[in-house]
Amino acid sequence: MLDIKLIRENPQQINELLKRRNPDLSIDEVLLIDENRRKLQFELDNLRAERKQESNKIAQLKKQGEDTTQIQAEIRELGEKAKNLEEKLAELDLKQKETLLCIPNTPDPDIPIGKDDSANVEIERYGEIPNFDFEPKAHWDLCPELNMLDFERGVKLAHTRFTLYRNLGAKLERAIINFFLDTHTQTRGYEEIIPPVLANSKTMTGTGQLPKFKDDMFKCVDEDLYLIPTAEVPVTNIYQDEILQESDLPKYMTAYTPCFRKEAGSAGKDTRGLIRQHQFNKVELVKLTRPEDSIVEHEKLTKDAQNVLELLGLPYRKVCLSTGDIGFSAKKCYDLEVWMPSYNSYKEISSCSNFGDYQARRANIRYRRKKDGVVDFVHTINGSGLAVGRTLAAICENFQTKEGTIIIPEVLRKYTGFSEIKKM
Repeated sequence: MLDIKLIRENPQQINELLKRRNPDLSIDEVLLIDENRRKLQFELDNLRAERKQESNKIAQLKKQGEDTTQIQAEIRELGEKAKNLEEKLAELDLKQKETLLCIPNTPDPDIPIGKDDSANVEIERYGEIPNFDFEPKAHWDLCPELNMLDFERGVKLAHTRFTLYRNLGAKLERAIINFFLDTHTQTRGYEEIIPPVLANSKTMTGTGQLPKFKDDMFKCVDEDLYLIPTAEVPVTNIYQDEILQESDLPKYMTAYTPCFRKEAGSAGKDTRGLIRQHQFNKVELVKLTRPEDSIVEHEKLTKDAQNVLELLGLPYRKVCLSTGDIGFSAKKCYDLEVWMPSYNSYKEISSCSNFGDYQARRANIRYRRKKDGVVDFVHTINGSGLAVGRTLAAICENFQTKEGTIIIPEVLRKYTGFSEIKKM
């Protein structure tokens, strides 16, 4: 969440940055609550001081043999007033926290300003878009023909937007996961994590999924547990309510998990194939850094995601998201979009975000500076490295042949044990 001290000291600047996201956003309510809370706190402090002062008089009066009945009654009255003020203050504290939890992060001043993705700015492109001498097939047609994916039975077993992987499709998915994890851990220095795929509400709040995106998540009935929408949630929260040492930073972590999203509000969007599923596999990259390192580490994490795309030989582009398209908790975000022949356009395969201290404040993740012992909040960074199902779809579409087969990228062959997928 945003720092209330920063809001107090720079209200105009914070408001201006938030309005770049949405003209309707404002911190005015937070400021009003904070002003009332501070007035109440001042009144309570004075009341407590007065009560303490009166209490100190009792012993002296008793020594002098005087009756203390009246002053004791006054002290009890002051105590009741203090209790009432404490209850009101607790209510305002809760209201302030709830209000802050619903306010998004301030966007980086340097990112493009716009109301939606039309204002996003392309930074670079990699690879050649395939030029087929035949009519290429979409993965939702090609993969069932090769007995790799079974969309109909996935729906039968669960619901729409659930897919059954079969045969070499299942093996290719597993190979992609292992390739991603090996590359990130062996060549990029990430620690591999296997986190729970269920998270409680405190953990979900820490990374910004709650309360804003409650309708997007699958919740366990009668349990304070949600199916995770991304490994970002449990991995970032590993150190919630902890104080790390500066020497512990930066922390690089990667995790494969299945991910679960209701995709609320996405009716009619990408209804075919693997692009928008309720359950999908993803390898996530997460970093905890010192504040002064987060900009550089964000760029490096994005490069790590780009690296696996390049090793696979998939054409993609890197886009800087505008203020109207950036995620709720992010300050700055790059999307990596892979070329998909079925759409004749690029589709997101990774979002790499720098959150500043926004998530760390929510999850209370701090570190102690070596030089002066001061405790400060870490900065958090994460990105997909990559979305696995979308990677499989991109491989199948970009590397299909006229004969209806799929050529497996060289780097995956030691994981798959085969170089081509043919009709069986």
